[in-house]
Amino acid sequence: MSTLLSQLKESSIIVADTGDFESIRKYQPRDATTNPTLLLKASQMPEYQQILAKAIADAKKANAPGSQLLALTLDRLAVAFGIEILKIVPHRVSTEVDARLSFDTGNSVTKGRTIIGYYEEAGIPRERILIKLATTWEGISAARILQRDGIRCNMTLLFSFAQAIACAEAGVQLISPFVGRILDWHKKSTGKEFSGGEDPGVQSVTKIYNYYKQHGYKTEVMGASFRNVGEILELAGCDLLTISPALLDELQKTPGKVPRKLGAGAAAPIAMINLDEKAFRWMHNEDQMATEKLSEGIRSFAADTLKLEKFILEKLG
Repeated sequence: MSTLLSQLKESSIIVADTGDFESIRKYQPRDATTNPTLLLKASQMPEYQQILAKAIADAKKANAPGSQLLALTLDRLAVAFGIEILKIVPHRVSTEVDARLSFDTGNSVTKGRTIIGYYEEAGIPRERILIKLATTWEGISAARILQRDGIRCNMTLLFSFAQAIACAEAGVQLISPFVGRILDWHKKSTGKEFSGGEDPGVQSVTKIYNYYKQHGYKTEVMGASFRNVGEILELAGCDLLTISPALLDELQKTPGKVPRKLGAGAAAPIAMINLDEKAFRWMHNEDQMATEKLSEGIRSFAADTLKLEKFILEKLG
């Protein structure tokens, strides 16, 4: 019997949006993504205490002073989870740069290179890693530099067409438009309910996907942050879809067929736009939803990183 998940896999690459190994094994995605929120949750689970202990032990070997030891442990922990995930998924894992570096190009580049170095130290080739950066102008600039080094990037917290255009022009590997958070903003702003093709998050990703394909950009589009199965099905055919375990479970339990939506026919032409920094900042600023959700997302990921730091400090003693 065909399920929605098995059908969806025929038109889009499925990515698990979790740090829980058992969920990843259960749904057999090609890739997996992590972020500070997921790492915080996973680090507090009893079954992953050995991974946390090893990350702390590896960090301590550097004999770094207190503040550096904490940063080193965070990096080691993220990489440790990534290594374990790569034993399950056949392709790639995304590891996120500290959200507090979202407006710091230089240190974002340094952090990305450091993370890749730890993976390569463990025998993992850089082709299997995506460095996750917030889609600020500084984050995009860092990604441009990292991509030239052969370090592939996943641009997260993406809400505006301006962000998508700038990422493509920077030659990044992949973008993660946040479908559900776009929907959240419009529901709160208008008081209306949206579904199907009327969903603003679905419309945003559809426009980006069509723009990339029409103008020959190689950057992959990965729909993210879904609120319901309906949003996912409306984006069948998107290059990749990163989905939470709860929604993966619903898709796997539900029989049915999934018609391809993106790339199934000719889309209305979208004129090409070139953006320098000033044009990017203005175009993004004109999108109230994207401006608010980007800043909110950075603050949220930074807050979860602080919680993770506090948790690790208790373990460090």
